[in-house]
This record gives sequence, C-alpha cells and structure tokens, in this order.
Amino acid sequence: MNPRPPAPKADALILTRLRALVESIACCALIIFLCPNEVLELCRCPRPLVLVVFYVFPTGLLAGLWRTIFLRNDTVCMGLGAENRMTLSEVLIEAQNLTKKFDDLVAVDDINFQVFKGECCGFLGPNGAGKTTTIKMTHCVLPLTTGKLNVANLNVSDNPREIKKLIGVASQENNLDPDFTVMHNLLVYARYFDIPKADALKRAEELLKFFQLEEKRDVIIDQLSTGMKRRLILARALINEPQILLLDEPTTGLDPQARHLIWDTVHSLKKQGVTIILTTHYMDEAAELCDRILIMDYGKIIEEGKPADLVRKHAGEEVLEVDYDEKVMKTLQEKFPDARLEVVGEKIRVFTDQPHGVFTSFLENFPTKGASIRNANLEDVFLKLTGRRLRE
Repeated sequence: MNPRPPAPKADALILTRLRALVESIACCALIIFLCPNEVLELCRCPRPLVLVVFYVFPTGLLAGLWRTIFLRNDTVCMGLGAENRMTLSEVLIEAQNLTKKFDDLVAVDDINFQVFKGECCGFLGPNGAGKTTTIKMTHCVLPLTTGKLNVANLNVSDNPREIKKLIGVASQENNLDPDFTVMHNLLVYARYFDIPKADALKRAEELLKFFQLEEKRDVIIDQLSTGMKRRLILARALINEPQILLLDEPTTGLDPQARHLIWDTVHSLKKQGVTIILTTHYMDEAAELCDRILIMDYGKIIEEGKPADLVRKHAGEEVLEVDYDEKVMKTLQEKFPDARLEVVGEKIRVFTDQPHGVFTSFLENFPTKGASIRNANLEDVFLKLTGRRLRE
C-alpha cells in the first residue's frame, strides 16, 4: 500500500479545465446551430433572467450530459490511472516535536511522524526506545511534555474523551478484570462506550466466536491460558468497532497458530479501512503486517519506510554466512571490498547491495566451510541500526 498516493499533476488539471471550457463553447455553438432564430430573439430580450433560464441553463445541462455520457471519468480518459484519481491519503495521526519526559529521563525525544488512514504502521525499537510511551500518548493515557499530537484532527490534550471513543487498544500488559468471566469482561468494557446492551452482547458473541473463545465465555480470567488472555484482550479492543487500533506487542507469548489468527485479524481489519499502529519485537511479524515502519532508538525515530525498501537500503538482497576463519575473512574482503562484514559468534556475515547470485558464484570458485546464503531481512536492518547490545 502506498500511504500517500500521488496527486494529479498540474498539467493534467489544466487540461481538464481547458476541456471543460471547450465543451461549454461546443454546447453553445450547438444550440446556436439548432435554434438560430430563437437565440437571436433571446439576445434582443431586455430581461437577463430569461436569457439565463432559456439559454445558459440548457447549455450547462448539455455540457453535463456530454461529460457523463462520453467522458464518464475525466482522469481515465486522460490516461492518468487509478492511483492518480485518488486524493492525497488522509493523515489520521500526526505528531509534531512530540516529547515525553519522566523527571530527567527523556522517553520520547522531539519526534515527528504521520500515520495515514487505513494503513498499518509499525513502531520498532529495542526495549526502552519509546514505542509504548508514544502509544500511550496517542491513547491520551499519558500527557505530553511538549509538542503537538493530533488524532483525527483532534488534539489529544484537549479532546481525550472524543479520541478514546475512536480507538481500540490491545496493551502488552494483562489488564483484564480477574473477577469477571470472559463474557462479562467484554460487556463491562462496552459500557465505557455507551454501546446499547443488545448491541454489546451481539458484538461480544461474534468476537468470541472469531477468536475461538466461545467455550470459555463463562470462565473467569485466571483459568485462561496466556494465549487465550491475549486473544481476549484483542477481542475487547474491537468491541467498540474502532477507527484506530493500537496493538502493543499483541502476539507476545502466543503459539504459531494463535499468532497467525492475530495476523489474519489485522489483514481483515485493514481491508475494512481500520488504521493500525503496531509495536512488536518480531521482525517477521512487522514485515508481514506493516505497510510502513518507524524504527525508534533512545526516544528518537532513526529511520522509516516500507519494510522491503528498508531491507534493500540497509541490508541488500542476500546475506552470506560462513564459519569464521582469518583466511576466509581476508578473501571475502578482497572479493567484496564494498560489502559490510560482521563477525557474530563463530560466523562471518557478508552484506552487499549486489544482485542475487553474486554469492553463489563466489562459492563455486571458493568453496567455504559452513557457508549458507539467505535473503536479507528486517532483522538485519534492525540490528544494524540499533546495535546488538542488550537493553533493559
């Protein structure tokens, strides 16, 4: 998905206006040709209103019919294509110089970003990078220190109640009510949005069915597995049918089946036009779900773009991994002088922006112990930009 489809070119707009003018002139000429005597009489008429009613209005009507019948879609006729018929995508969330401090700790440091309507935007970063803090400010849970943050053209500082009605949140913490059953958790949460009881019950039944929790509807929370709790948190986030969904590490601790169920949910919501902000430590998940990614570190946004573009930019096409050996290292440096070489444990990793196949040719001429070739991925990008040191 391209979050910002290009606007029609200025030349195309000028052509559209010129053609509209030509069409109007052509309609005028047609009326004069068909009814010369009547037009002459109208021109002699001292009352301008008569001229408007019997001449200008029919001319405009004929021009409209001409456009509808013969030129059903101006942009298509001009060959601009579907992508240019779209207007600029709507900015649904926008941050300007957004900063959050906790005493002397700067958790979010003067960041700027936009999230567009209908996209899934991923926030990636090590622990403590500022991802969750940014999400909490977006949901009006944490106040801003400085800067500006708008959600659906509403300022988070001035309109928290209105913004919360638009948003569904699946937090990384288990904040379900342990005293309630599965169904009761959903119904109580629905009350915060003033959802009628009958509607809330219907939505809750549908969500429990979708997340395969029907058999647990009357079970208390402490009797659920970790995966079931995560699925219920996501179901609860959808009870108000939100325009914006905030997913803070939604698949942590889930088995592969449950993870893919969450992925299917995200894909389905995107098709319905729901805007999603996702934080995750699973790079394959970000590559699968996100249209665009923002990478944060130490409270700053250090890179952003589409997943595939970031991989090509920072990691290239392929990665060669071989067992570490000083002679092999020297050979690699000679054969790939522009490549980036990393030593990770007992392995040498070689990153290059050269096309697929370059490593295969190398190994045919220089058989190397423990060699393997794989596609570059988002994890390579993440580790390059944020480093390998553990964060607390």
